[in-house]
Order: sequence, then structure tokens, then C-alpha cells
Amino acid sequence: MERPQREATLTELVEAHQGELRRFVLRLTHDPQAAEDVVQEALLRAWRDPHLLDHGGPGMRAWLFTVARRLVVDRWRSAASRHESIGAASVEPGEADRSAEVLDRWIVLDALGSLSVEHRRVIAAAYYEGRGIADIATELQIPEGTVKSRLHYGLRALRLVLQEKGVTRP
Repeated sequence: MERPQREATLTELVEAHQGELRRFVLRLTHDPQAAEDVVQEALLRAWRDPHLLDHGGPGMRAWLFTVARRLVVDRWRSAASRHESIGAASVEPGEADRSAEVLDRWIVLDALGSLSVEHRRVIAAAYYEGRGIADIATELQIPEGTVKSRLHYGLRALRLVLQEKGVTRP
């Protein structure tokens, strides 16, 4: 791609996603200055990545949000290893590991929200409540085969959503 066209595409990417990216990072950091720093670093990395435009529209957005999330986690981990504070709260090493877990759960819950109600209900019952196929089938008044099918296709859809977000590899 020619340089002027690449610059125009990256400028459109920034205009389309900068506000939402800033809100996303602010929810993670609870610190406006840290959020601004992370967003700027993510956008700078997008600008420098020669292969970013190969991902396509949704892929570029997913890449940007994944980079921002990883930058936030890296900041928490580095501050925790130096026993520094982030924002108003002091972070201990065990808490830094917990923050990555919380971020992962938030991303999975967000991805679950994109599934159909039927798929989400079966996945939640099986994986979050630890219930068996027969128990789920009885509660939902559907055949066990339908429960198995919804689990299979629901997990498959969940994997695709997470791939689009850049969380997992294809």
C-alpha cells in the first residue's frame, strides 16, 4: 500500500476507534493520565506496524484493543514488581496477577454477551455452574443431544469472537 493511502487509512482508524479505545483503557486503569498514555502508545504501535492493514477493518480494531489491554497489564505488572502505586491504590505482586485474571474474565464475559441466549445459557450452566448434560437438559426441557449441540456450537462461536478480539489465535 502506498504511503499516502496507508496514512489516510491509519488516520481513519484513529478517528474511528480512539474515543472507544480511551474509554476501554480508562475502565481498566481508572486513571485518565495512564489511559491517555496507553492509548497513545497503542496508536503509535499501530502507526509503526507495517502489517496492520493486512488484518482488515475488524482485525485492525481487535489488534488495537489487544495491544492496549496488554500495555495496561504490562504497566500493572511492572509497577507491582517495583512495589509502586498505580493511581491511588498500591499494588502487591499477588494483586497484579489477579488483575490479569480480572481482565481475562471481563473479555470472556464480553464475548459471551455476543452469543445467542440459548448458547450462553448452556455454556454458563456447564462451565460456570459445573452442571452435567442431563441436568441442563432437564432444567431447560430440551433433549440431551440439543444441549451437547449447543455447547459445541456455542464454544465454537465463542472461540471465533475471541479470535476477532485478538485474544486467541486462529
